[in-house]
Amino acid sequence: MRLTQDVSPVVVVIFRLVVWLYSLISYLPYLMLRSSDSQSLSECTRRVKAQSISGHPSGPYRDIGALRALATCLQPGLNTLDRVFESSVCRNPHLDCLGTRELLSEEDETQEDGRVFKKVILGEYRWMSYDQVYKEVRAFGSGLAALGQKPLKNIAIFCETRAEWIISAQACFMYNFPLVTLYSTLGGPAIAHGLNEAEVSHIITSKELLETKLKNIFLEVPRLQHIIVVDDKLKSGSEYPRGISVHSMSAVKRLGAHPENVSRQRRPPSASDVAVIMYTSGSTGVPKGVMISHSNIIAGITGMAERIPNLGEDDTYIGYLPLAHVLELSAEMVCLAHGCRIGYSSPQTLADQSTKIKKGSKGDTSVLRPTLMAAVPEIMDRIYKNVMLKVEEMSVFQRTLFLLAYNYKMEQLAMGYSTPLCDRLVFRKVRALLGGRLRVLLSGGAPLSAATQRFMNICFCCPVGQGYGLTETCGAGTISQLWDYSTGRVGAPLVCCEVQLKDWIEGGYRSTDRPCPRGEILVGGPNVTMGYYKKKEKNSEDFFVDKKGQRWFCTGDIGEFHGDGCLKIIDRKKDLVKLQAGEYVSLGKVEAVLKNCALVDNICAYANSEESYVIGFVVPNQKQLLALADRKCVRGLWEELCNNPVIEEEVLKVITETALTAQLERFEIPQKIRLSVEPWTPETGLVTDAFKLKRKELKTHYQNDIERMYGAK
Repeated sequence: MRLTQDVSPVVVVIFRLVVWLYSLISYLPYLMLRSSDSQSLSECTRRVKAQSISGHPSGPYRDIGALRALATCLQPGLNTLDRVFESSVCRNPHLDCLGTRELLSEEDETQEDGRVFKKVILGEYRWMSYDQVYKEVRAFGSGLAALGQKPLKNIAIFCETRAEWIISAQACFMYNFPLVTLYSTLGGPAIAHGLNEAEVSHIITSKELLETKLKNIFLEVPRLQHIIVVDDKLKSGSEYPRGISVHSMSAVKRLGAHPENVSRQRRPPSASDVAVIMYTSGSTGVPKGVMISHSNIIAGITGMAERIPNLGEDDTYIGYLPLAHVLELSAEMVCLAHGCRIGYSSPQTLADQSTKIKKGSKGDTSVLRPTLMAAVPEIMDRIYKNVMLKVEEMSVFQRTLFLLAYNYKMEQLAMGYSTPLCDRLVFRKVRALLGGRLRVLLSGGAPLSAATQRFMNICFCCPVGQGYGLTETCGAGTISQLWDYSTGRVGAPLVCCEVQLKDWIEGGYRSTDRPCPRGEILVGGPNVTMGYYKKKEKNSEDFFVDKKGQRWFCTGDIGEFHGDGCLKIIDRKKDLVKLQAGEYVSLGKVEAVLKNCALVDNICAYANSEESYVIGFVVPNQKQLLALADRKCVRGLWEELCNNPVIEEEVLKVITETALTAQLERFEIPQKIRLSVEPWTPETGLVTDAFKLKRKELKTHYQNDIERMYGAK
């Protein structure tokens, strides 16, 4: 999407002339030094990336490099996660592995509205080498065994993303303890459900989550015996029910280092053993546990690693997404297997402007300066909107230069060319927001809008590898090639899997459709997981094994394959609602478009078959809404503004303009909205549907609002 520019044609000509001269001067040496067999970006983009091995438009489709056989492992013989990590430690014993910033000070800061926010000042990253991490992993695993944790018996981790999480996970992989992962954002009932269903007696957690969440459900989890807290200092004076012992992680490691425990023989895992039981966010109902074997994860990370060129010890990855989600866990497993270093962060400390960073001090990206980063569209949408708001505040000269450079670079990318002068003079400051060294940005968890993807390509001067995968496929499915700058697509199948399209007659999607075959996406390969934990009926619905013995997962997503073998997600079976007049509306598509509106921090679209239009529940952007209220001379507290019909109507007008610009159909555009004072809970997470209110719960909690917007009958 081009940015609107109101600039004199003379200025445009001068700008283009300067850029053209620089490009010409810099291009000549490149042309002479370039090897004869190298291809331009545009040539690479046009290359066929995958094809149907059956010759039928339904597939299955495979990556060009995996037509004969799917990849199953990074190196022969490394078929379990403990072996993969041990191999990496042997190759890189003294390299930095895991890093955490030192907390220098913490203070309360009172806002104008009376709310108190905690602000922190953080120091440099402190690093543990691969060898140090390996020793901690062995000691912790040995200590867990000394506490009575048995091989093949489930152990849970309920903790924020941090170095201790991955150390705990590696210890469980090494000692063959199936690791049950739970989102730290889950509510009490969901946590209790996961722990009881998995029959957990040992759990690893943080001091904060122990006091704020776990403590309240002890009586609901009768099997729980041992709680291991990753923080060094435990809260004194806390009382826990009889039969529950609380240990610090350091104490467990000391226990594991005792000679009698070190000498105890461990039972190593096999490739088919369960490595992780990953519970979903529960955004569409009760969380389900997905059983993932060692071989599943290794196949998945093999496919992912193939799409990231030159991955190695010079790379730095920033970890801040929930490790309980398959995207982050897979990304970190890829990094550890290739000798990269991982620096830990959080959404509240990620950038200089993040909510917990004290003004004037540096956020994590500025200090770490990562080269690799995984992000979800929610994060990138916020960066996009914040940068564009800053552009509006620039001087006329700065704004004009930015808009000219932005539109010029968009044209050049479309033709397969780079823009070194614009990158150096115009986009350097924007790129510095994420450290200035980013070379690969992986997007997953939800659809990324074309506008946001192109913005990240242009302003951060790095490719965005948009991927598609699910917990049930180990996060692996497709990832776009880094040299493919097309938008709206998720790339070709990874080398570890194949993708087939199944006709969905009811929705009107068939593999015989023209110009592109369409249908429900089925993913098959060694990365397809073992199924849902203790849910045989659901397994028979969503998984199947073909005549060749290969497992497949039915995703419920609708896709189409383009001529070059790239997949585009166009719908979701569960997301389609048939309106009263017979039109089908994709609520996910509506939300993805409207999240690009500056007034919208988040939105949940809602519709049902008894009504003729869509409605929306909107979490407004506070700064933008206050500015709108000021322009309309509306006064009041935040809650009063959100409930004001004048403000509601004005927000609806802006949302409608955004929808029309994105070419939504009239019946897809919300006709009425409700502004929410607070972001929805219980899962205010950062991935997939966790930012949306559960649709099943929406009708219960907001019944009065729904009736008001549709008109009570």
